Amino acid sequence: MTVKFPDGFLWGAATAAHQIEGNNVNSNWWVMEHTPDSTVVEPSGDAADSYHRFADDIRLLAKLGLNSYRFSIEWARIEPERGFVSLAEIDHYRRMVDACLDHGVEPIVTLMHFTVPRWFDRDGFWRADDAPELFERYVEAALPVVSSGVRYVCTINEPNIAAMLAGGEDAANLVANAMPNPDLLVADRLYDAHVRARRVLSSAGLKSGWTVATQAFQATGEPGSEEEVLRYGYPREGWYLERAAGDDFVGVQAYTRTLVGPGGPLPVADDVETTLTGWEFYPLAAAEGIRAAWETTGHTPVMVTENGIATDDDERRIAYTRGALEGVLATIAEGIDVIGYLHWSLLDNFEWASGFRPTFGLVSWDPRTFERTAKPSAHWYGSIARANALPDADASGTDTLM
Repeated sequence: MTVKFPDGFLWGAATAAHQIEGNNVNSNWWVMEHTPDSTVVEPSGDAADSYHRFADDIRLLAKLGLNSYRFSIEWARIEPERGFVSLAEIDHYRRMVDACLDHGVEPIVTLMHFTVPRWFDRDGFWRADDAPELFERYVEAALPVVSSGVRYVCTINEPNIAAMLAGGEDAANLVANAMPNPDLLVADRLYDAHVRARRVLSSAGLKSGWTVATQAFQATGEPGSEEEVLRYGYPREGWYLERAAGDDFVGVQAYTRTLVGPGGPLPVADDVETTLTGWEFYPLAAAEGIRAAWETTGHTPVMVTENGIATDDDERRIAYTRGALEGVLATIAEGIDVIGYLHWSLLDNFEWASGFRPTFGLVSWDPRTFERTAKPSAHWYGSIARANALPDADASGTDTLM
């Protein structure tokens, strides 16, 4: 199997506004973080202060050798009150796009990465009848951010996780064996919003799709487990992949697998390696997500919009990423149209209800000075991006580019 990736392959890293910007005070998550008895272990606060330091972050990404950056724009900043649009915030996010272009980095913009404005939450959240129309109005207002210099726009990040969070009370478990039943009304509203956003973006000549958290659901082989995979997995993954058929691309966000027995999903076994999020170390998740997306959508092009590992052992990050990229190469060799691979995450960040402890970043930062430090994995990954090829691991376990 060739170690070369296709010409024009996107090599990047991903982030989300609320997780790195800091002080996103008009968002529903900020409210949740500061509610008494919140299940969130700590507030996002200043986060990585990337709102002010985005130019440095993009410059560092480019210096590492990456050619693309997926970031989200924050609805709660652009429309802090219902019907009021901040032109200054639109200009802020446009400057992020321009900074990418100045450094030869392709900007890939996500319009909504979980968080919504306080007022949207107050007025019914995604259960409100007018929620899809309000999102469409926001997309129209945000068009100046992406109207030039942008090819790919992600409409909604992980709608399947968003619907499950809406259906359960525990915000901590975003990807694991105990995912709550999705709120099907929220799922329908999100899909309506996605279709409306696609229409707006298409009229501006932009390619768009939504991103799905693929879970690599696997039957244990016990009687009834295959049927249970279909029953359990369809409303949590398959339904969303089906609705990406005909889109310009579909984003795959893969981290681990979920074993399913006849009685449902199983907890992670005690004898397997786990990450700081408690997930199984499973590098093949990316390849399995790609295949599921390609087959379920009827061959919609795939972009790996997130893949990574929460660990404080950077050698394990390299090992995980190498395994993931070997899987991506295998899917390309099978004839699947894979546009690119965007590592999660560029920066150590605020991991929602888990706070800052799970470190997914290629780059760490000082919580007092915010000084960035690229980890060895960042330089390793950047060398692969520059070569557009995966190196062979020699007998000593080190990498040598072919």
